[in-house]
Amino acid sequence: MIKYIATIVVASLIAISTADADTTPATTVTGNVELTTDYIFRGLTQTWGKPAVQGGADLSMTNGFAAGVWGSSISEHSFPGGSMELDLYASFGQSINDDWSWRAGLYGYLYPGANLDHAGLPSRSLNTAEANIALSWKLWTLKYNYALTDYFGVDREQGYRDNSKGTQYLMLEGSYPLDKQWSLTLHAGYTDYSTELAIPTATGARDPSYADFGLGAKYAINEHWTVVGVVTHATNDRFYRNTASFQNANDTMNVGGTGGFLQLQGSF
Repeated sequence: MIKYIATIVVASLIAISTADADTTPATTVTGNVELTTDYIFRGLTQTWGKPAVQGGADLSMTNGFAAGVWGSSISEHSFPGGSMELDLYASFGQSINDDWSWRAGLYGYLYPGANLDHAGLPSRSLNTAEANIALSWKLWTLKYNYALTDYFGVDREQGYRDNSKGTQYLMLEGSYPLDKQWSLTLHAGYTDYSTELAIPTATGARDPSYADFGLGAKYAINEHWTVVGVVTHATNDRFYRNTASFQNANDTMNVGGTGGFLQLQGSF
C-alpha cells in the first residue's frame, strides 16, 4: 500500500508535466518549511521532546486532485535506526457549496532506515498507510483515518494480542480568526487501536487507545511567515507516561500527557 501511494503521487506528477497545456487542469504548487520545538503527532512526541526541522511541497489541481510530500526529523528513541519521517499523500475532493466541501485520499508514513531489529527485536518496519475521508465547513474539518497496514509497527511480536491493521483516528480541528494577524486553533482527536497488550504494563494498562487535544494561537508575521504556539494533551497516562526508549529500556519518558510546542512556519 505504501508503494501504491507513492505510485499515485509520482504518476500524477509525470502526467501533469507531460500533458498538453490546453487539456491540463490549472495547477498550484506550494512549499512549506517549519522549525518546531517538538514534533507532536496526535498528541504524542515523535522527537522525544526535542526540536525538529520539517518541510514539504503540495500540488493542487482545479479538478479536485491534490498530492504532496512532507518530511520531519524524528528520534531514534521511538524509531530505532531512523532519523527522518517522509510522508507521501494523494487525495481528491470537491466543494459542495460556498461553505461545505469533502475530500478522500491515501496517506503513507515512511521511516527510511528505521526498523525494530535495530533495537534487538524481530525485523519490523514502522511504515504505515492510511485511507482517509474529510468533511469541511468553512475553517473547520472533521476527518476519519483508517489504517490499511499495521499501525506504526504495532503487532503480536511487540506483545499485543493481534496486529493493528484497522486502527482508526477521528479528529475535529479548525481555527477562529481574531483579526488579520491573530487566530485561535482548536483540535480534538481520538485514536482507537484495533488491539491491546496481551500482558498489561506495570501500571495495569492494556489498551493504547487515547484522546488528544490541542489549543493554540497563530500570528501571521507577513504573507509568508507565521508563528504558532500550541498546548497539547493526550489522555491514557497509565499507558504512555513511562514509555521506554528503543535505544535504552531504562530511559523512559511520558510521550503523551500535557505538552506543547512553538513553531515558525514558512510558506512559498
